[in-house]
Amino acid sequence: MSKEMRPQPTGRELEILSILWDRGPSTVRQVNEQMNKARVTGYTTTLKLMQIMAGKGLLRRDGSCHRHVYESAVSQEKAQKRLVGDMIEKVFAGSAEKLVMRALSAKKVSAKELSRIRKMLDKFEGR
Repeated sequence: MSKEMRPQPTGRELEILSILWDRGPSTVRQVNEQMNKARVTGYTTTLKLMQIMAGKGLLRRDGSCHRHVYESAVSQEKAQKRLVGDMIEKVFAGSAEKLVMRALSAKKVSAKELSRIRKMLDKFEGR
């Protein structure tokens, strides 16, 4: 499956991807232990999810050993960019402005975050 044709990860799949982005290549047991900190998930459930994700092209399995060691096949930045792009299209009718306005009004933004946002906007405007 080509990189551009990968399906969007589900909520549970994003949980697994987040763990792998933080930890790097990990065994199913390591991922399962991390997932169990938030809510109890059986080892076989985690294994099955990761096998499905590998089939979808979201994970790669290291076949050089008997243990089930997986790594993300997609970078965190690319996954976030794709998810946000889809959300802009589906939820905000293609308007990045609406997304930004909703994001800024949904939660208190620190002065530090606002400063970084301003710098980013200046960069996009070519200042």
